Amino acid sequence: MGQPALGFLLQRLREERGLSLRELAQLADVDHAYIYRLESGDKESPSAEVLLKLIRALKAGKREADMVRYLAEHAGTDAALVRHVLDDQTITYEIFTSAAGVAFRGSRPDYQKLVERVRRILGEENGLG
Repeated sequence: MGQPALGFLLQRLREERGLSLRELAQLADVDHAYIYRLESGDKESPSAEVLLKLIRALKAGKREADMVRYLAEHAGTDAALVRHVLDDQTITYEIFTSAAGVAFRGSRPDYQKLVERVRRILGEENGLG
């Protein structure tokens, strides 16, 4: 199994800030080995306190901070969806959580198509469609 979605997001945010594990650990006052275990998937479900420390140290924006919190509670979310969302800044947190909540059988979905479907559905629900 690949890297979990939470681990992927934390690592990506850390790398975007140009921080090593040890530097993030020092800024967040969290053990670097614990952060490594979160990133690699050896540890799941960090406390709200640890999440807040990491979010602050990473200087995550609101969307990304909300995603970190969501992923801490939804370990089954696909990291490929997170990658897609991070690469497309037009995808809102609401669209992300709606897409993440869709269950699939078989092969991995085309997240670009899924996001477009979610946008249409949400647009219709909000009277925009």
